[in-house]
Amino acid sequence: MSTTITESAPLQPPAATAVGSGFWASYGRAWARTPGSALYLLVVFVLAMLSLSILAVLFSTSVGLLILVVGLPLAVLTLLIARGFGVADRFLLRLTGLPAIAEPEWNRDRTDATGFWMTLTRPLRNAHYWVYLVHGMVVSPIISIVSFALTTVWLSVGLGGLTYWFWGLFLPRDDRSAQWGQYVADYLPGLFGGWSSWVLEVTLYLIAGIVFTATMPWVLGGLARGHHAVAAGMLGRWDSDDLAAEVRAEAAARGAAVHAEDLGLRRLERDIHDGPQQRLVRLQMDLAALERRAEAGDADAAADLAREARGHAQAALDELRALSSGVAPPLLQDRGLAAALDALAAGSPLAVQVDVDPAIDRAVSQETARGVYFVVAELMTNAVKHSGATAATLQASLRRAAGGAATHLDVWVVDNGRGGAVVTPGHGLEGLRERVAGLRGVLDVRSPIGGPTSVGAHVPLAGTP
Repeated sequence: MSTTITESAPLQPPAATAVGSGFWASYGRAWARTPGSALYLLVVFVLAMLSLSILAVLFSTSVGLLILVVGLPLAVLTLLIARGFGVADRFLLRLTGLPAIAEPEWNRDRTDATGFWMTLTRPLRNAHYWVYLVHGMVVSPIISIVSFALTTVWLSVGLGGLTYWFWGLFLPRDDRSAQWGQYVADYLPGLFGGWSSWVLEVTLYLIAGIVFTATMPWVLGGLARGHHAVAAGMLGRWDSDDLAAEVRAEAAARGAAVHAEDLGLRRLERDIHDGPQQRLVRLQMDLAALERRAEAGDADAAADLAREARGHAQAALDELRALSSGVAPPLLQDRGLAAALDALAAGSPLAVQVDVDPAIDRAVSQETARGVYFVVAELMTNAVKHSGATAATLQASLRRAAGGAATHLDVWVVDNGRGGAVVTPGHGLEGLRERVAGLRGVLDVRSPIGGPTSVGAHVPLAGTP
């Protein structure tokens, strides 16, 4: 049982105090981000100028050579370099403390789109590469020039004005260097009348330094946010990227499901051929021999053949029952996954402890329930045949989001066997992994030598990305 703790709202201080403390807290956070923002604004200017010079030359050359074969690979190379500059810009933006920008979907082609020319021209068919090219060759240089100019002004005036009293002493002075201070004194005689030129210069520089330094977090932070907004729109992930990734995941899940189903059918066909079919052939031969013995009047031999035939019939029946575990039982359709898993555990020769959340029947679709049932049935069979276990635990539960909605079904089968189970291509666990992948889930295998073996299937529910 989960308990929700609701934190009561704290008492609010008086309005003036709240506003003041909130302002200074926000101002302090802005100052903490200022060094990173300043470093980014200076470095990104160099990056923008470098990208402009390289991309402009390469792109213009590739356009001029498009009539030749070499123009196409050069255009692709230009797009790849533009992507590199864009990725570098997104990486540098981390210095500002602003949220990270999600990676775009670079491969939006169909998975079967192969071949030399399809692979070579893939960047040409992806809009992200062209947007990165426009950003690196046009947009970033323009905004970087503006932001670099403002950044250098604010840094030089702010830091230089605060320290002019020191480094100004080492500057050569003449009559012209003091003229502007005299102009200010003559224009504002009430404020600066009688002041010396040097004291007036230091005072004015100090006032400018204080103003520019005080406003530096807002100016540099605003410039960094401007870069971030442009990068988020041009260099970040689009809504269509999520849709393309969803479509590709669905296609991969369908392929995995079809492949797993094909392997299951082939294995069932092989098992029927090697088991019950051979038993039934032998039973047919025994019945024919029994018929001949009965016609010859040999009652004892006929009785022996009848007993042998009955044994073969019982063996064939047992094998058919074992093979039927690969077919969803009517109980799953009639009463749901929870009851079917309980019945599966009850029919196991192992001592199985069952912990199944009954709410899974309402949250899990019929298709998912059928796939999960097959996975659990195979895991229980593996535990009996290969692990040397005497007991197992079957647990099925729902994983919920913060709002309480169920997002995943988590199923674990844990046995106390010898361990050492690994996923090997062409073997049972690989087939289970593909079956779970067909449900867009993942199979988690943990089997150290000596045991225990824990295998979990984590399947997203309908509507969960």
